[in-house]
Amino acid sequence: MSKTLALIHTSATLVPLFEDLVKEYLSHIDLKVFTIVDDSLIKNTIAKNKLTANTQKRLINYIISAEEAGADYIMVTCSSVGPAVEMAEKLVSVPVLRVDLPMADQAVNSGSKIGVLATLPTTLAPTTDLVKRRAIALDKQIEINAKLCTGAFEALMRGEPQTHDEIVAKALLELAQSVDVIVLAQASMARVVNQLDEQLKTVPILGSPVIAMNYLANIL
Repeated sequence: MSKTLALIHTSATLVPLFEDLVKEYLSHIDLKVFTIVDDSLIKNTIAKNKLTANTQKRLINYIISAEEAGADYIMVTCSSVGPAVEMAEKLVSVPVLRVDLPMADQAVNSGSKIGVLATLPTTLAPTTDLVKRRAIALDKQIEINAKLCTGAFEALMRGEPQTHDEIVAKALLELAQSVDVIVLAQASMARVVNQLDEQLKTVPILGSPVIAMNYLANIL
């Protein structure tokens, strides 16, 4: 029986990434996929430096709309709006997943010293909070070292991806010296890991898109 997956993005740049991941990880499933994109959600969150009640309401409306459009499963691919995803779970009758939840669980099960890396403070805070709460739920004792890659996001917005990647790579290598595992709070950071020499990857570096797709492949 065919199933329908809705992907809700806060940036159009994530659309091709997740299209490729769907083909790679979910092609064996009889699955229909549709996408909702609204970059004003993340832009407003960045501008206000927090996830506002209005932005939460709008995202929840998108999730409700996705269910009404026939989705059997919904995933929101932005970590900055994660708290609103958890609120929406109570308002719809289909499963709703925040993209970083499977990653947080894997991190908690991978070591007691967890590094969280982000290029936006609005993503760093909710991802760190999620890891803490998942540790409690899984009855694990952890220490978190959260680090912001200052200037990286601004470089990306200026059209300087190389500068962004250099800042993130430097922060990754520094953080790896003091933790057991590193969590990347944003999907846009994953490509930096692919550029690193394998010998420099001294601890596991987790990115949410691939881990979330593996999770979906198992439950769908």
